Order: sequence, then structure tokens, then C-alpha cells
Amino acid sequence: MFIATLGGIFRFKDLPEEYGPYVQFKATIEKREVSNDDEIAILDIAGTGSHHVLFLDSYDNIDQIKDELKDADAKINHTTLKILEGHLE
Repeated sequence: MFIATLGGIFRFKDLPEEYGPYVQFKATIEKREVSNDDEIAILDIAGTGSHHVLFLDSYDNIDQIKDELKDADAKINHTTLKILEGHLE
């Protein structure tokens, strides 16, 4: 199992260019139109060069994020968990 740590939380309009392809891929999967004010969390997956994208308005609680990551064979670290919980409230 991989460990997911927070790479950053950004508004789409402020998103670093390097994360753009990951966000567009996730938006396509979710059939979502991304707006400039969408709040997006980027999780770095340890041991890989991969990132996991979370559109924070898509989640009601942290358990939904944990379940999504479990499906990706990843577990969120404690510090990241607490930060994301604060953004979901």
C-alpha cells in the first residue's frame, strides 16, 4: 500500500502547471467541468511519480476520501488527513 501526502491545496486558477494533466484527467473521469474557483487537493503518492487529485467540493466527509484512496491502493498520512478534514468543514 502506498502513502498519500498532501502536495498542496489550490484554486484551479492558481494550480501549478505541472498538475494540470492530472486535474484534467480526473475531471474527465468524473465528467466534470472545472471552474477557476474549484478547490483542488493534490496528493503525492510516495514511491511513485504519481499524484491523486481531489476536487474538495465532491466530498462530504474524510471517509469518502479514504475509500477512494483505498481503491487506488493508497493510505492518507495523518497530517494530510487533519488538513483535509479542516477544508471539508
